Amino acid sequence: MPICETCGNDYDKTFEVLMHGEKHVFDSFECAIRALAPVCAHCGTRIVGHGLERSGTFFCCKHCAEAEGVSGPRDRI
Repeated sequence: MPICETCGNDYDKTFEVLMHGEKHVFDSFECAIRALAPVCAHCGTRIVGHGLERSGTFFCCKHCAEAEGVSGPRDRI
């Protein structure tokens, strides 16, 4: 059976995610998020939704972006 790359679980219901040309195998969305989701540069939370981005730096929300000195943040800025 395929093995989850995050937790090592040997599971018959794994799924694959193709990201930037690389294939990843997971047994749950939780493991996929832990491995692939960007991290907020201010608070460290995993960004599961759209979040905000400025020059390659990711933020989970407007508050965190502004706390790091980003003025007038918008979705995918």
